[in-house]
Amino acid sequence: MNPANETLPVALALDENLVREALRTVDDPELGCNVIDLGLIYDIQIDGGLVGVKMTLTTAGCPMHESMIQGVKLALLKLEPVQDVEVELVWDPPWTADMMTPEGKAMLGIRD
Repeated sequence: MNPANETLPVALALDENLVREALRTVDDPELGCNVIDLGLIYDIQIDGGLVGVKMTLTTAGCPMHESMIQGVKLALLKLEPVQDVEVELVWDPPWTADMMTPEGKAMLGIRD
């Protein structure tokens, strides 16, 4: 049995769920909703300590694109197992509100 005052090291298993949870901390500054619930993340690939993310933005002319990409990178680099992050910005398929999670729609007051 483990005494209450003894701490055990926690090893994070890097998987898509952990990556998605970290990305929930990255908000679109104009909409105030995170990139996961907005449906902006199209693909996540994990290869050891390298995480690849394919994402889009709500509009192709979004002036915040660099800060959003940087936000994704910084959020993932905070995960101990992550050594590097590659973000690919894609426009196909084009983003629509249908890609949002029910939680994201609720945050923005969108009804199905």
